[in-house]
Amino acid sequence: MLAGCTVGPDFQRPPVAAPNDFTRASHAQAPSQPVEATLAPEWWALLGDPDLVALESRLATDNLDVQAASARLLESRAGLRIAGADQYPTIGGAASYNREQASPTGILSLLGVAPAGAQPETANGDSAFGVSSLPGTSGSPPYNLWQYGFDASWELDLWGHARRGVEAANAAVQASVEDRRAVLLSAQAELARDYIELRATQTLLDITNKNLAVARDSLKLTRLRLTEGVTTNLDVANASAQVASIEARLPPLQTRCDTLINALSFLLGEEPGALGKTLADARDIPSLPVHAPIGFPSELARRRPDIRRAEAQLHAATAEIGVAKADFYPQITLTGSLGAQSLQLSSLGDWASHQFVLGPSISLPIFEGGRLKGTLQLRKAQQQEAAIVFHRTVLQAWHEVDDALSAYDAEQRRRDELKEVVQQDQIALGVAQQRYREGAIDFLNELTVQRDLLNAESDLAESRAIASINLVSLYKALGGGWETAFPETPPAAEHAKSVQ
Repeated sequence: MLAGCTVGPDFQRPPVAAPNDFTRASHAQAPSQPVEATLAPEWWALLGDPDLVALESRLATDNLDVQAASARLLESRAGLRIAGADQYPTIGGAASYNREQASPTGILSLLGVAPAGAQPETANGDSAFGVSSLPGTSGSPPYNLWQYGFDASWELDLWGHARRGVEAANAAVQASVEDRRAVLLSAQAELARDYIELRATQTLLDITNKNLAVARDSLKLTRLRLTEGVTTNLDVANASAQVASIEARLPPLQTRCDTLINALSFLLGEEPGALGKTLADARDIPSLPVHAPIGFPSELARRRPDIRRAEAQLHAATAEIGVAKADFYPQITLTGSLGAQSLQLSSLGDWASHQFVLGPSISLPIFEGGRLKGTLQLRKAQQQEAAIVFHRTVLQAWHEVDDALSAYDAEQRRRDELKEVVQQDQIALGVAQQRYREGAIDFLNELTVQRDLLNAESDLAESRAIASINLVSLYKALGGGWETAFPETPPAAEHAKSVQ
């Protein structure tokens, strides 16, 4: 019956449009193809790197941002408990002892107690307060007052004010749950990106060192040819400049490696350089899987934490309208108290010392200066804003997925073209070195080919890394990765811990 009196709109989950398929932006010629199949929660395992898998497994417990989001979730659950208390009676107990003396010119004067010694007494010689006056005194002498009792009050939630408040608090808890999942998802993607960039930088270091060895061999050859009189100092100077130019690439790359290791350490709540020993040895850039399962379009709205969070916030805003509407209706409160009061401690337990108060009270807002109407208008406007934010979040999700699919496919095709560039530059360098030794070409030709090969190999390594990072971006856009760490229904132990 009370539920039928609840005012305000009931929340209805907004409809979400979904595309027909995810693969519109994909091209069949890409080696790694996204496929509409069940999305693996631990998507990083598809990259086939055990170090990355080990790091990701620590993230949910060690990352400080995730821990802060977990603390915010506990805060929202505490708020839910506070909101739920409004549905139940409040009961309190109190006991007191006072040493008092009444003023003869105050309330006693209304009882006919004279300020002088001509104070009337009762038949047994007591004053109006039941305590005998001392000779030469006026009014009532000091006396003891002992009392104890219990108070209770309960506001009848006829219009759903408390129930709508609990509904809004529940939705706020769900929004905090999704916020924690969103923080975890972002941290997972950031860790994977930093790891891939680290391996790419280490690969660039290896490429640079190999090209440095080739440049140093060319420098030795030009110096030898100079001593034999078959070349000039120009070739030696060009060869020396090439060596110095390649060596200049090494310090920024090493600094970049150190920075990325620190970034990974920070993501796992470690001090700077804590992962240095684990990640110092170079590994190849994580490779792409042949097939990348990306789920189904209809699942996206129920998987992405930001969409789920926006829906929960819309739910909370809708419930707050009911809270604002309930303020327009009368509030009925049942109050009561039961206790005892006595001037003597020995008689405090007597039935004659007991006292009680019981009765309902009603309050009706008559004039609030427009406060209630303004609050209702505010809540309705907040609901409209939450609805717009929800639809914007859904639309942005579709765009992010489509852009990620397009980028994933395009970078693979770019990477394959760069592979061909590297192969041809390697052939060209071999021919140029042979012809320079034979004296058929000058050193400038060989130097140009060396530079082209170094740039092509660097571009290829960067493209391989970008392709893997684009896969990470794709899975972040799909909203996967939180299902194992923070499942839909939390374990009983976690729930019990959060409620305590």
